Amino acid sequence: MMISVKQINRFGLLVTGPFFGILLYLMLTQVPITLPSSAFPKAAAGLTALAPEQTGTLISALDTAKQAAITTAQSIKKTVQLYTQTNQSMASIAKTAAAQMTRPALIYDSRITKKIGYPTRTITSDNITAQLFTIRAQNFTGYALKVKLKSRDAMKMVLGQDKVGGSETTLSAVKRYKAIAGVNAGGFADSGSKRYPLSTTVMNGRYTSGFEPSYKDLFFVGISEDMKLIGGEFKTQAQLDKLKPKFGASFVPVLLKNKVMQAIPSKWQTSPKRAPRTVIGNYKDNQLLFLVVDGYNETGSSGATLQEMQLLLSRYGAIDGYNLDGGGSTSLIFDGKIINHPSDGSLRSLPTHFLFFD
Repeated sequence: MMISVKQINRFGLLVTGPFFGILLYLMLTQVPITLPSSAFPKAAAGLTALAPEQTGTLISALDTAKQAAITTAQSIKKTVQLYTQTNQSMASIAKTAAAQMTRPALIYDSRITKKIGYPTRTITSDNITAQLFTIRAQNFTGYALKVKLKSRDAMKMVLGQDKVGGSETTLSAVKRYKAIAGVNAGGFADSGSKRYPLSTTVMNGRYTSGFEPSYKDLFFVGISEDMKLIGGEFKTQAQLDKLKPKFGASFVPVLLKNKVMQAIPSKWQTSPKRAPRTVIGNYKDNQLLFLVVDGYNETGSSGATLQEMQLLLSRYGAIDGYNLDGGGSTSLIFDGKIINHPSDGSLRSLPTHFLFFD
């Protein structure tokens, strides 16, 4: 069935006619329309409308609070800036104080270094500072090795092939342990095909063959648990134990004690008179000094006398000094190279060696 447009229009008028009629009546008669109070949202409990003067007071208070907040924020900002500046100042003061504390040590080190000369090579790390110098005297040439130990792992003494009776060159020990430097240590005695350390020897805080009281000018020299050079003649083990030796070896004779040159027994003044030498000394800041002197043979015609070694130790500012094994045993290795000129033509196989590590 088809519905025409006219039919639709008539139906729309029939539906909307009554609504438009009522609206026209209300407009013409101006009947007031009143909504109930429930049609409006109620104010929150406890709140009442503010009078104009109260509103002004509130606005004034808010302005005052705002200004107080701004002032407080500015004050906090200034306090933070002052705190930051104070921290920076304190850090600067601490840095300056630390520099001042190390200054005397640096001055002392500079003084003793100048007495030796200028280092030809230097190896430095968190563990150690090792400086190599060349010595040129009237009757001999040699080398000085100044060592500052910064940790307990910076130096050790090792046995040849790591066993009592074993032996090897200092270069072999340096390479085997991957050390940066090495110096020959104490004397030795041969027995058959084995080579044993002379007299009292300490390794890792233990006596390798027991304690032997000092005799015939023998002394013990080594490093204590607190990394200080210790040495001298010891009649009892208790005397040496008090110094807490970490490692050390024995030889003859003592050269310097508290800066005083010690009398050299006549036997050691002429047996031989001149020879390759190795000595060890120390400074008041516990740095170590090794002096290694070249000699072409052991007939007494080249090398240094023990008195000359005493003079060198004293001239270089050492506190104590001890003669280590010399002659063909004298060995100095630095940075993987043989520094001295071994009198045997090649390095001698030895039972004890001082090694240094970076």
